[in-house]
Amino acid sequence: MTPATPPTRPGPSGSPEVAARGLLPDPAGFLERHWQREPLLIRGALADFQPPVSAGELAGLAMEAEVESRIVVRRDQDWELRHGPFDAGDFDCPDPWTLLVQGVDQLLPEVAELRRLVNGPPLWRLDDIMVSYASDGGGVGPHFDRYDVFLLQGEGERIWRLGQRCDEHSALLPHDELCLLEDFECQAEYRLQCGDVLYVPPGVAHWGISCGESTCFSIGFRAPRLADLLSRWTDVRLEQLGDHQLFGDACRGPARRPGEIDPSDIDRAVAQLRALLQADSDPQWFGEVITEGQPPDPDREVIDALLVALSTPGARVCLSPEARLAWQALPDGDLRVFVNGHSQRCAPALTDTLGALCDGQTLPVSTILDQHESAGAVLEFLVVMGGLDVD
Repeated sequence: MTPATPPTRPGPSGSPEVAARGLLPDPAGFLERHWQREPLLIRGALADFQPPVSAGELAGLAMEAEVESRIVVRRDQDWELRHGPFDAGDFDCPDPWTLLVQGVDQLLPEVAELRRLVNGPPLWRLDDIMVSYASDGGGVGPHFDRYDVFLLQGEGERIWRLGQRCDEHSALLPHDELCLLEDFECQAEYRLQCGDVLYVPPGVAHWGISCGESTCFSIGFRAPRLADLLSRWTDVRLEQLGDHQLFGDACRGPARRPGEIDPSDIDRAVAQLRALLQADSDPQWFGEVITEGQPPDPDREVIDALLVALSTPGARVCLSPEARLAWQALPDGDLRVFVNGHSQRCAPALTDTLGALCDGQTLPVSTILDQHESAGAVLEFLVVMGGLDVD
């Protein structure tokens, strides 16, 4: 594989034909029968698919220091993991090997367009698109993921084997860095060609093996940890509690023995805590958790330049590649927009604008400003929080 210079373009085009096609012919049926439940093979999901990045361009990205990349090499039953950045000599390997580049949708606008193809699950669940190149026989071995993934076949062909259900108790091969299954029970096998898609839900073992040279686009969907949701939820509740709210035990019976904690005391405390948790609260915490990520720290000079560009005639805005954006309709009719863990109220007149930005479209600033008098403040908020690019 010869490294090539990755393509560069000014920004996402928001092509309507990309979103119109979609990977799922029946989104509602998919969500009911397959999402987080059963695998699904979609033959010819993109019959005319032209992979937006080649193997050589992928290698070029893997040579950049700021790009997260890995190489997995297989020698019989032994597996080796190498971390980038790489140089051209690293791609000359006699054994079957795979190059994986993370977050390519954040690097190349044409790959970011693929995010819009998954027409069913909410966009705030989407994490990133990893692109892999594999030599003949290459793969990353039998494993399972804790997230949903759509495997879109690019160049060449790749065999995917699906196996058993796995969890944290599944036995793994001894390895310092790779989590590979000790036992793999093949239950189905598919040979994917360009434009085919295989959906794999969390916990299902899978193993890809390249037939000749091939590339694959892995569209991954994240889910927040319940521990993170609980932590934020309880933080909100704690902020709302006053010092005057105390444990109460009115109408209790007499203590039976000195110093004894009666089971009814625990039941009473738990009941009071449950009442607090079940009371109505502002759901702002949820949107902030699901949009938290690790975007680069905002550069004040960059932000100032973007704010100046925002007021330039003919300016347009689009979602920043690293940003996580979502919005929510509130009971009082207003909206709340979330970006990178921060939030702000805004007018319902901006509903279509927020939806279009989440969808990866590029919008004229003048059109947005015409929608509501508060639109300018919302745009400034999104820029300052690292949510928008301006051109």
